[in-house]
Amino acid sequence: MDVEQLKNLVLEALTDVKGRDIVAIDVRGVSGVTDYMVVCSGTSNRHVKSLADNTWVEAKKKGIVPIGMEGQDTGDWVLVDFGDVVVHVMLPEARLFYDLERLWQVPELGSEPGSEPDAS
Repeated sequence: MDVEQLKNLVLEALTDVKGRDIVAIDVRGVSGVTDYMVVCSGTSNRHVKSLADNTWVEAKKKGIVPIGMEGQDTGDWVLVDFGDVVVHVMLPEARLFYDLERLWQVPELGSEPGSEPDAS
């Protein structure tokens, strides 16, 4: 299974269990660790755990063995690591606090701090 298929499998697994505000961030130009980060919100600790568990189960059904899962004990932020795709399932408060979407946003060319637009 290629990385796009894995990303789509994760997105479907999160959607199936009613994940909220699902975002896939392409970090291939920014990170050497993974290709995509998927961020999703759950409505409660139990929902966060269920979302993460469903991604794990659906991947295993397709023969994909996740590298690991962390955070199930508290359920405010559960990370599921598939290598090329890393899934962050969070309570809205944790998601707002850590703001992973902003942190991993790939800047457009010429929009780096201190750069000026071309005046020609």
